Amino acid sequence: MSNLAQPLNRYFDHAILKSDTTEAQVFAACAEARDGHFFGLAVNPCWTGLIAAELKDSDVAVVGVAGFPLGATTTHSKTSEAVEAAKLGASEVDMVANIGRIVAGDLHYAETEIREIRNALPDAVPLKVIIETPLLTAQQIHAATTAVINAGAQFVKTATGFFGGTTSETLKAVVEANAGQIKVKASGGVRTLAQAEEFIALGADRLGSSASVTIMREHAHRLAKV
Repeated sequence: MSNLAQPLNRYFDHAILKSDTTEAQVFAACAEARDGHFFGLAVNPCWTGLIAAELKDSDVAVVGVAGFPLGATTTHSKTSEAVEAAKLGASEVDMVANIGRIVAGDLHYAETEIREIRNALPDAVPLKVIIETPLLTAQQIHAATTAVINAGAQFVKTATGFFGGTTSETLKAVVEANAGQIKVKASGGVRTLAQAEEFIALGADRLGSSASVTIMREHAHRLAKV
C-alpha cells in the first residue's frame, strides 16, 4: 500500500495480553516494540509499570487496559484500573465497554460508564473503548459506537480478539457509524500484511496485534523484492 498516512509500523499497538504471559515474554515484547518502533505496546495491568520503565526512553507508547477482556467488572473497578494504569506510566488506556449492557440495549449505562472513566483520566491520556464487535449486530455496533463518541472517548476499538476477530464487515460498520468523529482502532485477529493494509484502507487509524513483528517482516520482504 502506497497511500499510508504514516509508516506502517506506526499504526501498530503491539500486544501481549494472554493470561499466561511471563515476565520474560514481556521483556521480549518490549524489545520487539522498541526495535520495531511500533506506536504502542499493550499489556495486562500487572505489567504496566514494568513496560513503562523499559520503554521510558523510546518512541513506544505504554498502553494500559481496564476491564479486559470481559468488560463485565463494575464501573468503579474499571475506573480504578484505568487511573492506576495512568499512574504507573500508561500514556493511553484501552477499556472494554459493558458488552452485556450494549447487547441488551442499555446504552445509557454503557455511555455513562465510559464517560466516568474518561473524566477520571488525565486529559493527556487518550481513552480507547473496545465494543467487541464479534458479539454485536450491525445495529448494536452503530449504537455502541455512538455511545463511545458521546461519552468523550478518543478511539472506538473493534475487539479484544478473545471472542473472534475483526472482519472487513464489522470494521466498515464501525467506520460508518463513527463518520470520522473520533479515531478507530482495529484489533483482534490482525495477523497478516493483507489484513493490516485492508483495515487501514477501510479507515483504521490504529491496529492492535500480537503479530506485529511477523506483519512487518512480511512488509520488509515485499519491499526487498521491489
